[in-house]
Amino acid sequence: MAGTYRRSRLPGGVMGSRPSWIANVVGVVVLVVMAFPIYWMVVTAFKPKREIISPTPSFIPSPFTLDNFTKALDREYFWSSIGNSLIVTVAVVLLSIVVGLLAALAVAWMPFRGRGNYIVAIILVQMIPLTALVIPVYLMLNQVHLTDALVGVIITYLAFVLPFTIWTLRGFISGVPREIEEAAIIDGATRFQAFRLVILPLIAPGLVATSVFAFIQAWNEYILAYVLLSSQSKQTVTVWLAGFTTSRGTDWGPLMAASILVAIPVVVFFVIVQGRLASGLTAGAVKG
Repeated sequence: MAGTYRRSRLPGGVMGSRPSWIANVVGVVVLVVMAFPIYWMVVTAFKPKREIISPTPSFIPSPFTLDNFTKALDREYFWSSIGNSLIVTVAVVLLSIVVGLLAALAVAWMPFRGRGNYIVAIILVQMIPLTALVIPVYLMLNQVHLTDALVGVIITYLAFVLPFTIWTLRGFISGVPREIEEAAIIDGATRFQAFRLVILPLIAPGLVATSVFAFIQAWNEYILAYVLLSSQSKQTVTVWLAGFTTSRGTDWGPLMAASILVAIPVVVFFVIVQGRLASGLTAGAVKG
């Protein structure tokens, strides 16, 4: 009977593995489709110009050249654009984390009138298209003389990053029981010590995830920076990248090389915070 039962289960087991096999194939196809543009960008960056404009595509550079990187690094305003983007991005990340954390704490733990409406307003702000607000934002900043200034760009980026930051951190904070803080206070810790030593390690993964989002948003944003910054010496790196496309065409080789160089800070930042994310999860664990 047992053998008969096992044999009767075999066809079902085989049939049951098909959806998993199909899902794996679909996942690989999606991965290839998503990764191919990045692969093509990297390959194009190492191709000579005649091979880039050739009607016959080649998937491996032949010959291999670094001239495109040299042209990108020698292009005017590259380093100043990198510096401007770093200033804007670091300021947006730090301010959004600090302000967003305080606001998320208030929304998650402190009952006040209109809290539900405030949460709904945060969601509604995320639904407004960015392009619809470009002209109003420019007019408002122009009235206070903050156009063509990195401060104006930072304030504008914060206005769009903060709602998501507050919403995300609120979810992490709401998952932390208030009894943990109360227990720390009973054990002799001050409210600030309880927050720093107990609550903060528990929500550290949320802070890391939010900082990654804020960094990517601020580093890759183009439309607002293009509209608000008119001086080449103050432009961010995404606006600088657009300079490779002119009325005479696009210089694809240096553009792809510059795109790789611009992507490096994002990759480095993610690698750094990825380790902190794991440590934050470990630090937030309850030890017996």
